[in-house]
Formats: sequence, C-alpha cells, structure tokens
Amino acid sequence: MKENRSKKWNETKTNDSWSIFKIMGEFVEGYEKLSAIGPSISIFGSARTKPNDKYYKLAQEISASIVEKGYGVITGGGKGIMEAANKGANSKKGNSVGLCINLPFEDTNNKFIDQDKLLNFDYFFVRKVMFVKYAQGFVVMPGGFGTMDEFFEAITLIQTYKAEKFPIILVGTDFWKGMVDWIKKTLLLENKNISEEDLNLFHMVDTKEEVIEIIEKFHNNYSFSPNF
Repeated sequence: MKENRSKKWNETKTNDSWSIFKIMGEFVEGYEKLSAIGPSISIFGSARTKPNDKYYKLAQEISASIVEKGYGVITGGGKGIMEAANKGANSKKGNSVGLCINLPFEDTNNKFIDQDKLLNFDYFFVRKVMFVKYAQGFVVMPGGFGTMDEFFEAITLIQTYKAEKFPIILVGTDFWKGMVDWIKKTLLLENKNISEEDLNLFHMVDTKEEVIEIIEKFHNNYSFSPNF
C-alpha cells in the first residue's frame, strides 16, 4: 500500500512539472493579447442572469457607455451579465474581450466577443490574473460566489499594495447592501478586522451615469498602466 501511494505521488509530481509549461503558455498568450488591446474595464456578474432581467439590460447599457468613453470591455465570456456586457461593447464597435473557461453555467462562449480577442483558459488562477492586470476598473454587477471572489480579491490586492489602485464599483444597491452592511458592522465595527479607510476601496451605485462618473473622475487623476 505504501509503495503504491509513493508511486502515485511520484507520478503526480511528474505531471505537475510538465503542467508548468501549459501554465506559462496561458500567461504568455494572455499578456500578449491583452497588452495590445489598450485601457479596458472588467465587468463581472452572474452567468445565470436572463436577458429580460433589469441587471442584464443595465450591464449592456453600462458597457456601451464605457466603450463610448474609449475603453474596451473585458468579461468572462459566458452568458448572463457577461453576455450583456460584451453585447453592449459590440453594439458600439468597441473592443469586446472574453476570457473564457469551461464552468457550470458557462459551458458556451457568448457570440458578442471579438473573435481575435477571445482567450480560452484551463487554469482559473491564470484567468483571474488577466482580469486584474490590464483592467482600469472593475464593474461588479449582481452575481454569485465567482463574482464575489473577483470583488474581494481585487480589494485585497489593492489593500495590500500588490496591485495599483483602480476603481471598483458595485452596481445594484438593493443587491449588494446586505453584504456591505455586514462588512461595515461585522468586519469593521465589531471585530476591527479592516480599517475604516478600506471602505474607500470600493463604491456602490445604481446607474450607468454614476459608473462612468467614477471611472472618469479617477482616470483624470491617474495615468493608464498595468496594475502590477
């Protein structure tokens, strides 16, 4: 039994060593393609959101307005909010980027991604790096665990000075208020697990006009650059 376990572990180590080359390949392709696109905004949200949902329509409108201001749009390339954002960018003939991966509820890429700006990933962590590195802002629409993961990772990177500061915008007060109230009450007031200044790392709004105003105001004072 012990010998079999050792053999399997050695096989795992060998496979892991070879996987490094595939990981490197995903990083190289991502860096090369995204660095050529120019300043962009990453938009996140649920893959389960239907086209008749108010947040689908709002994501499409926000994306179109972002493109009109000269930015590209980066999404996870799936359905729901991601499709809405790519659709909005596509409608204004802006750069419409999809960072795609095969996940539950995201089994197909949406048709509004520019074909020369569609990237496929096997490794979740490589894909997440691409969302952050070249984005000049995060627009976080209502979503599930994946959306919250992207939100909390971004504010953690900025809080710990591992990424340059960029605007992070929660859209949908009704949806996000409970989480934000918990952050303020439980994390800050009751347990002192964050600083009061950390609340300034993100915004919570309801309209496309507010989103554009925050992004434009920020970049009037900061130059465009990769975040790390």
